[in-house]
Amino acid sequence: MKRISVLIVDDISDTRDSIRRLLQFEDDMEVIGEAGSGSEAILMAEEKRPDIILMDINMPEMDGIRTTELMALRVPESSVIIMSVQGEQAYLRRAMMAGAREYIIKPFNGGELASVIAKVSEMDQRKRDALGEHSKVFVDSKMRNGQIISFFSTKGGVGNTTLATNLAVQLASSGKWRVLLIDLNLQFGDVAVFLNLVPKRTIADLTQSGPIKFSEIQSYFLTHSSGLQVLAAPTRPEYAELITAEHVEQILTEVKAHFDFIICDNVSRFEDISLVSFDAATQIWLVVAMDVPTLKNAKLSLEVIEGLHHTPKVHVVLNRSSKEMGMDPHDVEKSLNVKISYEIPSDGRALVAALNRGVPFVMSHSQIKVSEAIRKMAEELTSSEPFETKPAPQEHERRRPKPLMELSRIFGF
Repeated sequence: MKRISVLIVDDISDTRDSIRRLLQFEDDMEVIGEAGSGSEAILMAEEKRPDIILMDINMPEMDGIRTTELMALRVPESSVIIMSVQGEQAYLRRAMMAGAREYIIKPFNGGELASVIAKVSEMDQRKRDALGEHSKVFVDSKMRNGQIISFFSTKGGVGNTTLATNLAVQLASSGKWRVLLIDLNLQFGDVAVFLNLVPKRTIADLTQSGPIKFSEIQSYFLTHSSGLQVLAAPTRPEYAELITAEHVEQILTEVKAHFDFIICDNVSRFEDISLVSFDAATQIWLVVAMDVPTLKNAKLSLEVIEGLHHTPKVHVVLNRSSKEMGMDPHDVEKSLNVKISYEIPSDGRALVAALNRGVPFVMSHSQIKVSEAIRKMAEELTSSEPFETKPAPQEHERRRPKPLMELSRIFGF
């Protein structure tokens, strides 16, 4: 007889150990994994496909309710049992609405826990018998082929980070997609600030930890309440020197198979790391604004990108579009000789308020026009239309050691 596989999710290691000990006496149940956070639990559940997930409700970064919502979408064949010290009806209702199958109040003994697990497992088996085994849904995380979107602007203050962050949150909050946001503005990156996250370990720590493999990378992620995973920039400018273009290339190679979308927020200049991001990208989103200096630099950037043979990847995003700027989108297109892919309206007051609170405006001001524009971007990205991807580079192209040498060739110095 097949044993019931169980995944334990609790941020307190002693609690996980206690639950494991309670279940070790049950011959028909086996603990196949433990997770200390919601994000770790999702990754483990997608890999191991447990029958039952025992989920603590009170966890930092992403609580058990939000994690359960994401589990219901990403691992629908697994049943979640919420564990909590709080037995109020409001918590019970929230847990059930999130997709939990049962709720157990701490503290509990081994008999109580085993009884709840057996009850849920029996209900699941009845459902499978009634619907047929083919109703079981599997989504193999190893088969993902992440789309890498590289955000770039010609100067600071254009809104690059704002757009990258809000698009990433919009994609992740649907629960349908695994999304990673990487802050490649290595000296003064603000992605963590925009999301009100406190980096404990950053990309700089990762590059000094040894071989860069996904099993190691994921322990450096921050988790936003939307379900978004974040790899934060170093906490001090001087630590940027610890990260090389080769490190970034390794990271992007490792994470691509585990996420649907990887969004890179680049520094506003051409350098080795941003060029590696361009090489790996499915799309390069050039963010521009309605002012002459920005457009002048954008035109130069498009020429450089053309010299690097990345023009087919480029999508121009016009940010803070407004009739009050003395020009219109047609003027921008004429100036750059390129069609605008996305137009983001200006709404400075709402955006500043959201930034100061550390809450993306797609969450705090979901009904304003700028949020609608972000939702439209996300919808187009996740539509059934396939991406226009370029053939994989030949081996000699992937080994280009010094991307800046390409710039020297283009500009003739």
